[in-house]
Amino acid sequence: MGGPQVSEVQGFVTESLGRRGRVPEHLLQHLIAVQQRFGWVPPVAVESLAAELDVTRTQVRAAIAFYAFLHERPRGDFDILFSDNITDRMLGNRHLLARLAKQLGMGTHETRADGRVTLGLTSCTGMCDQGPALLVNGRAVTGLTAERIDRIAALVGECVPLERWPGDYFRVEDNVRRRGLLLSNADADGAGLRKLVDQGPAAALAEIERSGLRGRGGAGFTTALKWKFCREAPEGDRYVVCNADEGEPGTFKDRVLLTSYADLVLEGMTICAAVVGARRGFIYLRGEYAYLLPHLESVLARRRAEGLLGESILGQAGFDFEIAVHLGAGAYICGEESALIESLEGKRGVTRKRPPFPVVSGYRDRPTVVNNVETFLAAARVVRWGGYWFRGEGTDQSAGSKILSVSGDCARPGIYEYPFGTPVRRVLIDCGAERTQAVQVSGAAGTTLAPAEFDRLIAFEDLSTAGSFMVFDQSRDLLDMVQNFAAFFAHESCGFCTPCRVGGALLRNLVEKVAAGQASEHDLAELRQIGGVMRQTSYCGLGTTAPNHILNTLDKFPDIYRRRLRSADYTPSFDLDGALSEARAIAGRDDDAAHIPETLPTTAGAAV
Repeated sequence: MGGPQVSEVQGFVTESLGRRGRVPEHLLQHLIAVQQRFGWVPPVAVESLAAELDVTRTQVRAAIAFYAFLHERPRGDFDILFSDNITDRMLGNRHLLARLAKQLGMGTHETRADGRVTLGLTSCTGMCDQGPALLVNGRAVTGLTAERIDRIAALVGECVPLERWPGDYFRVEDNVRRRGLLLSNADADGAGLRKLVDQGPAAALAEIERSGLRGRGGAGFTTALKWKFCREAPEGDRYVVCNADEGEPGTFKDRVLLTSYADLVLEGMTICAAVVGARRGFIYLRGEYAYLLPHLESVLARRRAEGLLGESILGQAGFDFEIAVHLGAGAYICGEESALIESLEGKRGVTRKRPPFPVVSGYRDRPTVVNNVETFLAAARVVRWGGYWFRGEGTDQSAGSKILSVSGDCARPGIYEYPFGTPVRRVLIDCGAERTQAVQVSGAAGTTLAPAEFDRLIAFEDLSTAGSFMVFDQSRDLLDMVQNFAAFFAHESCGFCTPCRVGGALLRNLVEKVAAGQASEHDLAELRQIGGVMRQTSYCGLGTTAPNHILNTLDKFPDIYRRRLRSADYTPSFDLDGALSEARAIAGRDDDAAHIPETLPTTAGAAV
C-alpha cells in the first residue's frame, strides 16, 4: 500500500491555492480539500501550505490535530464513522457497528491492514430523525438496518465506489411534521429584499426591532440590537456570518432549512448586510453537512443570476454583497461564535477572550454579525411581512415561533414548528411519544425534564432552546444518556480553560465509575462539586453548560445513581488487587496471601 506521489500532492495543493486563494484565512479549506482528495494530509501538503500561506508548520499541524475530520495518518479508502449520539444508540448503532466490524474482519477505531477501510465513531451527525446513521467518506448513510449493513460490507469488499452505491442509502428526508410562521412556504422570489430596496435599510431594521426577534441559537440576544451595534461601529469593512454549525446533539433543523429554505436564509443574510453595511458574508457549514455544498453553491449562483446577490443587487448601485460557504471539519466548539470566527480565519476553533464582542471586533478584527440559520430565515420573513405580523404569535418576551428537532422515543420524529409559549406536553402528544420518562430540551447542554415538568413552556422566559428535543420513554436507563453526554463533552472541549478541560474529564470518569458499580455517595458529591465549579468558572458556554445533564439528573432522577452505589463511604476507582493479577499469574500463585483484602486489618494503637 503506497501513499500518493509527492508531485501529485504538490500539484493538488497548487490547484487548491489557485481556486481558493493564498491567504492564511483559507488554511482550513485547503486542508479539508487535501483530506477529501487523499484521505489524509500528507507531510508534503503541510510543508507546501505552510510555505505558500506564510504560516508555520506548527500552525498547520495544530489545525489538523484540532479538527476531528482531519488526519496526519492515512485513513481507509472507505472511511466509515458511525454516529454515536444517544438517539443512535437507542436505535441499535452499537450492534450494527459490531456486525459490520465482524463482516469486515476488523476491530473498531482502526484502519484495516490492507488500507481499504477505517471504522470508528463520531459525534451526532444531524440525522437523528432517520438514524441509525453513519458517514462514509463524509457522506451520510441513513436508516441503517442489519440488511443494509450486510450490503455495505459487500460493497466495501468489492471496492465499489460511492457513486455506484444505491442512491437510497444517501437519501436524507426533511421530515417536516408541523409548519408555522417560518415554514409555511419556501419563498424564493426575493420579496423581502425588494421591500428593503423600496423602503431602505433603516425601515428594515425598524421592522426587525418591532418584531422582537431574538437569536434562535438558544441565548436569545435581541437581533435588532446586535445589528445596530455592528451598524454603528467605526467605518470600515463589516461582515455577516451565518452559523450553520449545529453540532448540539439531537439538533438537525438547520439541515432542513439549508435544504429547502436556502433562499430565505440567504435573503436574511443579504438584508442584514444592507442594514449593517457589509459587502461580504460567510455560511459556516458543519463538516457533517458537506453534502449540501453543491446545493448551496447552486442556489448562490442562481441568486447572482437573478440580481439578488453580488454587485448592484436589484439594480441598486453600491448595494454589493457576496456570500461564500466555509466548511467546518468536526469541532463542536465552533458553534460558539468567537470560536467559529477563529475557524473562519483558518485557525483552531478556540474561544476568544471577550470583550470585545464580534459585533465590534470579529472576523479579521472587524465588526461582524453572527446569527444562526433560523434567525436569518426569520429576519427575511419579518422584513417581508412586518414586525407586527411576527408578534402575532408567541409571548410578550418570546415573539414568533420556534423550530424543534424532535427525536428519540416517539412515533413521528422530525421537524416541528410551534408558537413560543407551547407546553412540552403538546409536543409529546403531536410526535406520538408514550410512557415518557424524560425529555432533554436543547441538546446535551440543555435541560433534562421529568414528567412533572411537561407543562413547562418553550419560551425564553421558561425553556430556552436551540431546538433539540430528545424523548426517552420508561424503558430507557437514563444513565446511558448521562454517560454519552459526559463522554461527548470531555471529547469536545477545546482545551482553552482548565475548568472545562479538566472538569469534563473528571465528570466523565466519575460517571463511568458509577456505571461500573464502583461509586459511593462521596463520588456523587464530587459530581456536584465539579459540576458547580465548571458552571461558575468555565470561560465559554460549552464549559458552563457541560455539567447540566449530570446536575439535572442528580436532582430529578437520583435513583439512576444511587441504585448502583457500592457503598455509602469512599470507594477507590483504582482496583489495586486487580492490577496485581498479572504478577500472580507470573508467580503461579492465587492463594489468599497473594490478594489484597478489601478491608485492611488494623492494630489498635499501632503507629501509622
